[in-house]
Amino acid sequence: MLKLIVEKAKKITIGPTTDLKNFMGPVVSKKAFDSINNYIEIGKKEGKLVLGGEKHSGNGYFISPAIIADVKPGARIEQEEIFGPVLAVIKARDYDHALEIANDTDYGLTGAVYTKNRDKIEKAKQEFHVGNLYINRKCTGAMVACHPFGGFNMSGTCSKAGGRDYLFLFQQSKSIAELVGRGISGRP
Repeated sequence: MLKLIVEKAKKITIGPTTDLKNFMGPVVSKKAFDSINNYIEIGKKEGKLVLGGEKHSGNGYFISPAIIADVKPGARIEQEEIFGPVLAVIKARDYDHALEIANDTDYGLTGAVYTKNRDKIEKAKQEFHVGNLYINRKCTGAMVACHPFGGFNMSGTCSKAGGRDYLFLFQQSKSIAELVGRGISGRP
């Protein structure tokens, strides 16, 4: 599986998105560029860099996708949100262990499960602690105003942008409690 992932990632074209042959553009800022490259360096210590991490020349903050294999559960590059083209590959003993690894983080925005096994799908629905669970499809690309979107734990408040409860986030709630009838003056 790792070999297939590496082969696919090698085919990603990187450069200015004004050129339609490029699939991936630059990261958003120098701060993001530096942060992502720092994570790649951390990843080299926590696993084995099998692809990428190169800095591209040219105008912009271009970074090749980095794939880091043999990462252990609990490693920093597995636990923190990198927001860049960095993939940490962790081997799981079995499906249950994979769910355990996925749930052992402070974050839970999205997750994806690929399986034809209905029991495994149902187990993921019950036990995979993410705000948005995608089954047999990629875990990015929620359709704005169609898919409510929000995460668990440090990845959000569990309210969903685009969902019915989202409007209430823009309102100020107030709870009022009053004990009536204990000598309050000025009552009719």
